Amino acid sequence: MAIADRARIHAALGDPARLAIVDTLVAGDAAPGELGMVLEMPTNLIAHHLKVLEDAGLVIRSRSEGDRRRTYVRLATEVLASVVTPSLTEAPRVVFVCTQNSARSQLAASIWSRRSHIPALSAGTQPAAKPHPRAVRVARKHGLDPAAWRTSHVDDVVEREDLIVAVCDVAYEHLPADARPRLHWSVPDPAAVDNDAAFEAAYSELTDRIDRLATVLSSASSTTRRGR
Repeated sequence: MAIADRARIHAALGDPARLAIVDTLVAGDAAPGELGMVLEMPTNLIAHHLKVLEDAGLVIRSRSEGDRRRTYVRLATEVLASVVTPSLTEAPRVVFVCTQNSARSQLAASIWSRRSHIPALSAGTQPAAKPHPRAVRVARKHGLDPAAWRTSHVDDVVEREDLIVAVCDVAYEHLPADARPRLHWSVPDPAAVDNDAAFEAAYSELTDRIDRLATVLSSASSTTRRGR
């Protein structure tokens, strides 16, 4: 990377508000309005700081695959090789959620199980009858074992202290407002394209995000769970 480009990135991160935005986006994506609420910043300031970060190549905007009126912001991790540790640092269990629980969430839970000792499950807001065959093939190609994959509804899986990771815009937008703690990863739906390349792309993005989160997330000391 040219020194001028590096300098622009450092300059963009030199403002406390922009550094706070980047810190918030380390673990998951967010809509500009959500950033404003989390960081208690007015809309005009969020828009200004996001523009500076976008010009520096640090953030990328994408249109929601669910509500097309919504825009999400994500970190450009290939530009920002390392960032500060997110505030979310522990969880007793991770539950990956997408709409049909047939591809992204299943892959994510299996990848996570190879990266972390923290237990992981998957679920869907509108689960399909069975996992997507292309997701099964991609899993096997990368040494995962999809033999035990079963689709489940989020209400039957999530417990009170679970960390919910929505790997789908639609599922994220349909989670109850009080479902906390939760993260949002805006991973494009490979089933919408329905070719092997799309499923490979989803696998790669999930692997990259999981590698980042798994290094900073530790198991919570509390063992109190709903129903116990």
